[in-house]
Amino acid sequence: MGDRDQPTLPDYGGACIDQVVAAAVGHGRYAGPAPAPSWLPAPAVGAAQVVLLVLDGLGWIQLKERPGLAPTMNAMAGGPITTVAPSTTAAALTSITVGAPPATHGVVGYRLRVEGDRVLNVLRWKTGDRDARTTIPPEGFQPLAPFGATKAPVVTRADVAESGFTRAHMAGAHMYGWRMPSTIVATVAALLREGERFVYAYYDGVDKVAHEFGFGPTYDAEVVAADRLVGDLIDVLPAGAALLVVSDHGQVDVGDRVIALDPEVAGLTTMLSGEGRFRWLHARPGASERLAEAARRRYDDVAWIRTREEAVAQGWFGGPLEPHVADRLGDVVIAPRQPIAVLDPGDPGEQWMRCRHGSLTPAEMLVPLLASRR
Repeated sequence: MGDRDQPTLPDYGGACIDQVVAAAVGHGRYAGPAPAPSWLPAPAVGAAQVVLLVLDGLGWIQLKERPGLAPTMNAMAGGPITTVAPSTTAAALTSITVGAPPATHGVVGYRLRVEGDRVLNVLRWKTGDRDARTTIPPEGFQPLAPFGATKAPVVTRADVAESGFTRAHMAGAHMYGWRMPSTIVATVAALLREGERFVYAYYDGVDKVAHEFGFGPTYDAEVVAADRLVGDLIDVLPAGAALLVVSDHGQVDVGDRVIALDPEVAGLTTMLSGEGRFRWLHARPGASERLAEAARRRYDDVAWIRTREEAVAQGWFGGPLEPHVADRLGDVVIAPRQPIAVLDPGDPGEQWMRCRHGSLTPAEMLVPLLASRR
């Protein structure tokens, strides 16, 4: 699934997060006779009810490095699958909910070009400090229905239940907001008692702590807490129900290893988008080839450098891009394979992060898919 010199590419259509919901729902007790994919953990096959818990930011490698801190998850059936490219929450959660790669749903990153020369922060749904929900309607930006248009119940953070990004990747779902992790367990239990066959739950504590503190005692304490949440959810499953645990991406501890653009590269660039570990460079008119050459000279020893056309042709996004989706990206991408990030002075909120993600290293791309059944 990749090594130091080759990017770990998504297994779109196979053992990838874009197939998890279809596999979980399609191979429950009420599904047809088609065989379950080999990568779907056995406890989820034939389950009468399925709870899909998304643990934001808990990669497979980070989980397996901490067996004593997460005994419940490490004892569950399953293994690693891939996330999408870029390995970032906006693209990955959308792929999970709508069951499609970024090339299809169009949420191809965290910060995307819109309206010519503006950058949309997808998670906040803002351009600069402006709320973009009216100027860039989320339902039109990403038109695919989540969960096969089943209006599944979603247990997610109460403060994002009406956000632009939530509307973009979960339009039409029945929202149940939580403010404390214990509410996740209570709400899921109630929905299962009411007979819901599929419940989607989301918890972002691991990701938040990793960004702020990096790897260390505080991160380890959060892994313990996340494992306890998993155990509590298993405890409230009725007979015949399964808990399926997945993540959207892993992490790399970058710390203060944040580099500014080389002056030659910066001189050929009009704007930046993406994020520190998947940095898009937007070329000055007529300078795309020169920009790619300059970026390779400067960063080829620490990052994968691709033009947009090369990344698409190599399958990074899961297929060809419609012109309006291609316009959301830059001309050249820097995807570090070393634990560094590429600075964008226009995105000050990112600069404080210790752990980051977005690139195509195994630490970022491999995520757990685990299951337990009552």
